Amino acid sequence: MSTPKEDEMPQKPTVVIVGGHGKIALLTAPKLVAAGYAVEALIRNPEHEADVEAAGAQPRILDVEGAETSELAAAFAGAEAVVFSAGAGGGNPARTKAVDHEAAVRTMDAAAQAGVSRYVMVSYARSEVDIHTLDPQSSFYPYATAKHHADNYLRGTELDYTILGPGALTTEPASGKIMVLDAEAAAATLSQGGPEASHTSRENVAEVIVHVLRAGAAVRQTVNFFDGTTPIAEAIA
Repeated sequence: MSTPKEDEMPQKPTVVIVGGHGKIALLTAPKLVAAGYAVEALIRNPEHEADVEAAGAQPRILDVEGAETSELAAAFAGAEAVVFSAGAGGGNPARTKAVDHEAAVRTMDAAAQAGVSRYVMVSYARSEVDIHTLDPQSSFYPYATAKHHADNYLRGTELDYTILGPGALTTEPASGKIMVLDAEAAAATLSQGGPEASHTSRENVAEVIVHVLRAGAAVRQTVNFFDGTTPIAEAIA
């Protein structure tokens, strides 16, 4: 019995992860591969290629901070979905704005230009409300502002977006169980409930990314979530 040639075999759907060397990205890539996707990871540092390959993704060198929309669109061409998991890492307000807001917006425009409608943004649980409550002199304010404006821009696009808002990120293994809250409840839990009440395992974030892509769940929705007791598939239908 003959086997199909490689070029005759059905192509796996491709997911492009922006910020492919981030902690969440490196946890997400192997889960997407296991779910039947091909994964391409955009990274700016060639020294990170081996880590990305070890996670099962194909590294592509492209610094999103300086990349034009057309360059990003070329990188997204043919993909089924884009996952934005990049970040400047804080500490530099100008770079935070350049990456978390301006580059993020260019990736959204690029996805639309490339005809990739599915877009998942990794944000954080208070992005809808922090800008209204934080002291503008706070060192966290530039990040909160950048994420808030990027998320709002995404809501105004025609993309089939999902905005994910995890709580305080931890290195705990995935439980596969979460609790979903609206923006105000998430903010209240984070400020009043104590650290244990508002944790989100990075690996649970990775599980949620895979779920919303596979199930086509939470399209044009914002999902704020912490570790909890409800299986992900039930919590995000």
